[in-house]
Amino acid sequence: MSSTDPSGRVPAPSRVLLLVGAGVVVALLLVGYLALALRSGSTAASGTEVQGVAIGGMAQDEAAAAVQDSLAPVVAKRFKVTVGDQTFTIKPAESGLALDAAASVGPAFGHTWNPLRLLGRLGPNGDHLPAVVTVDEAAMSTALQTVADSVDVPAVEPTVEVRKGIVQVTEGAAGKEVDVAATASALASAAALPRAKVEVVVSTVEPTVGSEAVTAAKELATTAMSAPVTVTAGTVTAQIPGKAVGRALSFTAQDGALAPQLDGGVLHKSIAKELAPIEVEGRDASFKIRGGQVKVVKSKVGQGVSDDELATAVAGVLDKPAGQRSVTVSVGTRDPELTTEAAKALGIHDRLSSFTQYFPYAAYRKQNIGEAARRVNGTLLMPGETFSMNDTIKERTRKNGYTVGFVVGEGGVFDEALGGGVSTATTATWTAAFFAGMERVQTIAHSIYISRYKPGLEATVAWGIFDMKFKNPYDKAVFITASATGTSVTVSFWGTRVYSDITAEFGTRENIVPFDTIHDTSKTCLGQGGVDGFTITVDRVFYKDGKEVRREPITTRYKPAPDVICGPDKGDGKGDKPAKGDKPAKGNGSSASPSDGSSPKPSKNPSKTPTPTPTKSDEFSNA
Repeated sequence: MSSTDPSGRVPAPSRVLLLVGAGVVVALLLVGYLALALRSGSTAASGTEVQGVAIGGMAQDEAAAAVQDSLAPVVAKRFKVTVGDQTFTIKPAESGLALDAAASVGPAFGHTWNPLRLLGRLGPNGDHLPAVVTVDEAAMSTALQTVADSVDVPAVEPTVEVRKGIVQVTEGAAGKEVDVAATASALASAAALPRAKVEVVVSTVEPTVGSEAVTAAKELATTAMSAPVTVTAGTVTAQIPGKAVGRALSFTAQDGALAPQLDGGVLHKSIAKELAPIEVEGRDASFKIRGGQVKVVKSKVGQGVSDDELATAVAGVLDKPAGQRSVTVSVGTRDPELTTEAAKALGIHDRLSSFTQYFPYAAYRKQNIGEAARRVNGTLLMPGETFSMNDTIKERTRKNGYTVGFVVGEGGVFDEALGGGVSTATTATWTAAFFAGMERVQTIAHSIYISRYKPGLEATVAWGIFDMKFKNPYDKAVFITASATGTSVTVSFWGTRVYSDITAEFGTRENIVPFDTIHDTSKTCLGQGGVDGFTITVDRVFYKDGKEVRREPITTRYKPAPDVICGPDKGDGKGDKPAKGDKPAKGNGSSASPSDGSSPKPSKNPSKTPTPTPTKSDEFSNA
């Protein structure tokens, strides 16, 4: 008997059985799916790994413990990070890198309703998960600071200056800095892997001031000097010359623009004679040292035109044409910039340090070192303020009181230039600053070692090339005194004592580089003895109540200075290197002396004094 009728339809009872069977299958699949989904978070799927650590079939706590045991020692290993040709060591524990084992295994657990993911967990090949390494941003930033100190170069903003009545523009330059976030990310990604060097990410820092702002500042400076400014004060009328306005004018980068600023003191000085009938001179408070004690010299209130009011008034007509450049200012008290009360509150009462640098007498040394010491003497450095040796002792010119002396030229060969000897004053100032606890900003040692200085604890300057700078790190001011004789210069720092003692610990001389011998047949040959090059590290050690609280290493590398013999090589075995035909590069304001403290041999043609020309040579410096 046929199970179907002639039309091909399944009889009703059979259709019911088919529907029931399909329903049972679906129900079984649904139950299995639900059971699998509900059990999906209890154990890791077979074959699951975290950075190569197998956790398949493990419960979550068990898996986290396995990952911690296997990968934590890897994450804790030191890194070598590179930037250019420099290599630094980073310790994960100190840089805020830490393995998060729970977060690493987390994706392998937890319920999922995704059928495809559920089927994947049934197979032999589970997930391959990366290890999760967390980063403490503050700790990482601190750990990378040493790298940043070596790498970071701030962007140089363009400047507009008035020099001798001429508006001059100096183009800006991009800087560079360590990208802490990107470098931290690279370290975190590599932390659980076998150790390999990680490259530091360095980003470019562009100046904030654009060309339009520079053009606007240049136009303003040109207009500012185009005509005098007429000033009326009481019964007096005076004119500030356009050139004086230019001397008082400067620009500061601010919010992407170059903001003009006027020095009221310069403006006031330009009309001081005209204002004399209505003014009574005042005086700032100052300090003097008597019997090793600091005394405050009282200030005195004056009467006349305020520098600040004068600057503000003139600033209002800088962009005005001739005929519209008149201002009126009041006549009142001229308060001292530093009052007696303010001076007493600066906390200048302890001698923080004193250092004397001796040198062999020479007329040029006495003049140049004495002039530099005179300009350093009486410097008041406020909290957070930076001292610049070049700015303080000014350009080494005859007009500024300097004469020609010996300098270290190219290749460590001695030459002559204006300002020879001022590095002796620079060394005395930096060494006293070192023992006073001043913060290094820029100190450049001589390219070659000069024996009268303490190795690694000396500094030099060259006008327009490099400077010696330090910052007052204390919350009180410091006062600097300096004096010189024909054979010594002494610099002392006064303020509020913070450390019970600051000492210098000198390391051994390493990486010795022997000097060469050269023959110089030029008429200007000075001759000199050779000095080996070497590297030395000096630790500055800070103490409080007799206990060391901080240590700062300073490493200096000296190049060898050749033995220079005047005249041709006579085959005496002392070397056959010819001296360079070109004259050594010079930079206004440097000085030098042979390493034994004596002077170089006199030139065969002493009437010819080399004319100093600025250079970018890093070897030219004051000795």
